[in-house]
Amino acid sequence: MYFQGYWLCLGLLFVSVNAEFMDDGVEVEELGENSEDIDTNEGELSSEIKYKTPQPVGEVYFTETFDSGKLAGWVLSKAKKDDTNVEISIYDGRWEIEELKENRAPGDRGLVLKSRAKHHAISTVLAKPFIFADRPLIVQYEVNFQDGIDCGGAYIKLLADTDDLNLENFHDKTSYIIMFGPDKCGEDYKLHFIIRHKHPKTGVYEEKHAKPPDVDLKPFFTDRKTHLYTLVMNPDDTFEVLIDQIVVNKGSLLEDVVPPINPLKEIEDPADEKPDDWDERAKIPDPSAIKPEDWDEDEPAQIEDLSAVKPDGWLDAEPKFIPDPNAEKPDDWNEDMDGEWEAPRISNPACRIGCGEWKPPMINNPKYKGVWRPPMIDNPNYQGIWSPRKIPNPYYFEDDHPFLLTSFRALGLELWSMTSDIYFDNFIICSEKEVADRWATDGWGVKMLANANELGILRQLITTAEERPWLWLIYLVTAGLPIALIISFCWPRKVKKKYEDANYKETDICKPQTKGALEQEGKEEKAALEKPLDLVEEKQQSDGEILEKEGEPQEKSEEEIEIIEGQEEGNKSNKSGSEDEPLKSCTFLLQSHHSHYYEM
Repeated sequence: MYFQGYWLCLGLLFVSVNAEFMDDGVEVEELGENSEDIDTNEGELSSEIKYKTPQPVGEVYFTETFDSGKLAGWVLSKAKKDDTNVEISIYDGRWEIEELKENRAPGDRGLVLKSRAKHHAISTVLAKPFIFADRPLIVQYEVNFQDGIDCGGAYIKLLADTDDLNLENFHDKTSYIIMFGPDKCGEDYKLHFIIRHKHPKTGVYEEKHAKPPDVDLKPFFTDRKTHLYTLVMNPDDTFEVLIDQIVVNKGSLLEDVVPPINPLKEIEDPADEKPDDWDERAKIPDPSAIKPEDWDEDEPAQIEDLSAVKPDGWLDAEPKFIPDPNAEKPDDWNEDMDGEWEAPRISNPACRIGCGEWKPPMINNPKYKGVWRPPMIDNPNYQGIWSPRKIPNPYYFEDDHPFLLTSFRALGLELWSMTSDIYFDNFIICSEKEVADRWATDGWGVKMLANANELGILRQLITTAEERPWLWLIYLVTAGLPIALIISFCWPRKVKKKYEDANYKETDICKPQTKGALEQEGKEEKAALEKPLDLVEEKQQSDGEILEKEGEPQEKSEEEIEIIEGQEEGNKSNKSGSEDEPLKSCTFLLQSHHSHYYEM
């Protein structure tokens, strides 16, 4: 039963650790039925993870692993930012293809942003444009803030399919359709999902921002691990945002973006003006109120305390501060350049009680009333807060299918960062979730294996508990239960029982008796002589058996011998001359008792 409880606690620990990301309302995204799980059997884990470049298993619009070590197809921007200082307007940030600094899988490379405090811009064309129609859009890639992040982003832009798209001129104003990915500055941690929706009447593109995720994003920026970011847009106008294949945000393009896709039917009339006589005052001074005659507005708020007395020892002629007598002019002091040297001033040591002109302290003036003002009353002419009248919105439209965005045909990273070594890897754009999941398994999943293999189980438990402090209680119970079981099984119960038996016997044997008690016992014995002989014989036989048993030697432990000897010494010290006091020892009582039967 003890062991069943132990295994129960171990099972609870396992479930708790694996369910750590299930709280805070985060929904776990199930993998597709056709996706293959990462094989994590103990026998197949090795000190060095065997990495193989992921290969897409279905139709894709774009993939990039950077494992070739070359930026084939990628274009560095030569543009300059507008409205920016010339020195920092150039996109001269450096990019490199490198392996991860930690938890690397040999052969697995990524694109790394290398420069601090510089603008970076790089882009590439998709294998084919993505056209929003009846198939989902799935965008997925990996990010690792290897040195943490102070201020900067790691988001991507999907560039609009326009005739004037020039990747060498890619800059912050280049038209994009979707912006997606992490961004941080100060203590503001964001995960952008922005779409640019084209107004059907004006032709102007308007940014629509998805509501922020309802989870703590800080760990994804600070733990220096590789995280997988996934965006799913469905033809039914819904979307999902996932981190490490866990849903952190979801909603509808019709309801969960700001500003909303569809404008208001009515707007305020820009030509309407508030009338000059419009009274918005809810309260006004009472015009019938009169200032009381005894109201003195000239009384000050505070006056001198006339009851105060200058303390004894106050030095009126002494200054509060004096030149430091120990200060010396520096040797390099030049009065022509530095002016006349003056010693620094210190508190006057003579002013223990006070120095300078003494003035009584100030107290609140009991006669002060301040400036009189009439009380406020409800305004009988109050008309409320004025607002312009509503008119029909001339630019109103209703788009009931905002998923149908403008197509895009390029992917770009246009970033500024105060931290270097931001790692990007394993980009994929497709329409099937199973394809993206398999891609994640072959790429990001291998990194997770490398991370687990390097950290070890103990480090993983500690890391998990740091993120979820309540797990320390589970660890304590799981570690303490085996100790409790060992103590319960190995505790010397037999020794304890021997002590209890010895105490019981010693109490019965050494019970003190008085002379009156002995006389009562003698009367009972005399009455027994008058009983039939057979009863006496039976009693003698019974007593003989008792004596025989008592005469048999018994092995006693050292503890029992010490207890009995101590008790006998205590009995000897308690003897008295009175005939009602106890006898000298319990042994004498037993001998007298049994000798009486032998005489019979």
